[in-house]
Amino acid sequence: MTKIRVGVIGAGSISVSHLNSYQNNPNVELVAISDLHVERAQNKAEKYEIPNMYNNYNDLLADPQVEAVSICTWNDTHAEIAIASLKAGKHVLVEKPLSQTVEQALQVEQAVKESGKVLQVGFVRRYANTTRVAKQFIDAGDLGEIYYAKASCLRRLGNPGGWFSDKQRSGGGPLIDLGVHVIDLCWYLMGRPKVKSVSGNVYYKLGNRSNISNLSFYKSSDYNVKNDVEDLASALIRFENGASLMIETSFTLHAKKDEISVKLFGDKGGVEMEPELTFITEKHQTILNSHPQIDQLKFEFTSAFQNEIDHFIACCQSGEKPLSPIEDGIEIMKILCAVYESAQKGSEISF
Repeated sequence: MTKIRVGVIGAGSISVSHLNSYQNNPNVELVAISDLHVERAQNKAEKYEIPNMYNNYNDLLADPQVEAVSICTWNDTHAEIAIASLKAGKHVLVEKPLSQTVEQALQVEQAVKESGKVLQVGFVRRYANTTRVAKQFIDAGDLGEIYYAKASCLRRLGNPGGWFSDKQRSGGGPLIDLGVHVIDLCWYLMGRPKVKSVSGNVYYKLGNRSNISNLSFYKSSDYNVKNDVEDLASALIRFENGASLMIETSFTLHAKKDEISVKLFGDKGGVEMEPELTFITEKHQTILNSHPQIDQLKFEFTSAFQNEIDHFIACCQSGEKPLSPIEDGIEIMKILCAVYESAQKGSEISF
């Protein structure tokens, strides 16, 4: 097959994962990169030997060489750039979240339909090897009906600041940045049931916590102490099939340690995705905890991202629907927006 010529829009930290994965794929030719910060785009262009560098993403989209794009920009631009890219005839891989509102997500869906191009949403945990193995067991019926899931992604100290803590650009805090990953992972493994109702809470109690010393954490390149996003979000999500999902996620919390836990429960068995892949089954009147013999029992970001990029390129070449299509991006946006709306109104949101 001929190589897919790719342009990357946004040269911030997440773009490194895109660029490395594209570079490792023999069916890709990196031809363009754009960023509002010229120096940052230049640095990436030099490092990855990308011939064309732009300061404006519209100029990149006008480049006839570019066949597909990765959108690695602030959340508030995802929908706008995705629509522009589709209208320019490009295939699109857009980082999560798909948009900031359900209305924007539906506009992206319309652009996908009109263009006939591939759009893949960056739900990277779907592409992990542990997820693939767990889904094989679930799809085979080994765990029975999955009726409940519970996910925690808690940081004791980890507000990245910069655009992450600027609600106008990010759309929210840990829910939209961290929670989206574990919500999608659970929802995907539960069989993507339709949402029935959402009851959510968000808390603005601790702020940036820039006063804390002796404990390091990731800071965005535009880090500052401005903060108007939540510290903590929690929600109970009910589905039309009777299943439910409990979620909690934080940027900062008076907790002993960081915590990530993802558990799904069926009527024949259960599975823990985090902190490591474990199946819980029952045999001969005995409960068994089983670890599959695979290379990695924990979520491994680099390999998952490579799988995600490889899948995107394969879909660009074949025209097949991706594993994380526009429809799923919309459903996840419904959940995220409903959590914020429920918290604001102090009542459950029904669909």
